[in-house]
Amino acid sequence: MQNALVISQIMLWLVVVVLGVVCLAMVRQIGVLYERMMPVGALVVDKGPAVGAVAPAFDLRDLYQREVRIGGRAADGRSTFLFFVSPTCPVCKKLLALLPSLQANEGANYRFVLASDGQRAEHEAFYRKAGLSAFPYILSQELGMAYHIGRLPYAVVIDSDGTVRSKGLVNNREHLESLFVANELKVASIQEYVARRDEQQAQA
Repeated sequence: MQNALVISQIMLWLVVVVLGVVCLAMVRQIGVLYERMMPVGALVVDKGPAVGAVAPAFDLRDLYQREVRIGGRAADGRSTFLFFVSPTCPVCKKLLALLPSLQANEGANYRFVLASDGQRAEHEAFYRKAGLSAFPYILSQELGMAYHIGRLPYAVVIDSDGTVRSKGLVNNREHLESLFVANELKVASIQEYVARRDEQQAQA
């Protein structure tokens, strides 16, 4: 009887040790995968004003006839987050719902401006229904052409000096936030930052 208890205790301890080894191996593999995975940022499209170039300057009016200047030196010292959207774009609608929280987090450093083109009545209805009155909404075909907007949703960050700092197609909150991070890190995109980091690590 006592021998059976001893044997069962030994077997239990062996199971515990095996489980511990398995857990450690899994943790190590998760760490390796985490290191290998590249942070995904907004998809940079090589069209329109390049990152680092002076942004085209526009003096426009939004749907409420408020004056909105895009490009040039910002009087309030904030960067401009220019967000191209459409009432018929389902992804745009999903991302527009995030704007209030983004403004709460980034409003001290960024001015959010929405842009599109098309029939005014359709956009006014969309603007009211989405509750976007806190954000200037511009209708300008020339603005979209200046940035070569072909697909939506698309965002551009212009710094307070009027320079394009980051841009790209955005499909989720992480893509939006990657443009803020790229601006703060002074890189064109998160992908560029990761490539630089990997190059530095390889040279070290």
